[in-house]
Amino acid sequence: MTEKLQQFLLEKGYSKTKLKLTKTNHFEIKASINGKNGLFILDTGASNSCVGFEASKTFNLKVKDSEIMAAGAGAINMETKMSKKNKIKIGKWKYDKVILVLFNLTHVNTALINHNAKPVDGIIGADILKKGKAIIDYDKKHLYLKL
Repeated sequence: MTEKLQQFLLEKGYSKTKLKLTKTNHFEIKASINGKNGLFILDTGASNSCVGFEASKTFNLKVKDSEIMAAGAGAINMETKMSKKNKIKIGKWKYDKVILVLFNLTHVNTALINHNAKPVDGIIGADILKKGKAIIDYDKKHLYLKL
């Protein structure tokens, strides 16, 4: 069944990207932002894609203050910043108008490290997944995005 799904999606113009299941039961995915590679958690429950404050230099982000307070992963009322018009590439899929929320990822990375998982640069959220018409094959650990 899964091979038929893969063949069908590739014929319909989707690209396939490998996902890695971490010891914390999250999917990790490699992506590039503004031409710089990073490691991210794929989070269908995150409304916006995010990176840590320290990633502003790594990914050459133009950052502006934000009035929005972030919440999630056990933390609430976290200060945020925003960065618009970023280019993201996941496998062969690209999008060049990504808005990223920047916030303190320390609590996320501390939890990952405590479970012997790698720290991440950020989170790929529902905004990007919706834009790419994402389909996740949980069994084969692949993300499909519409080219």
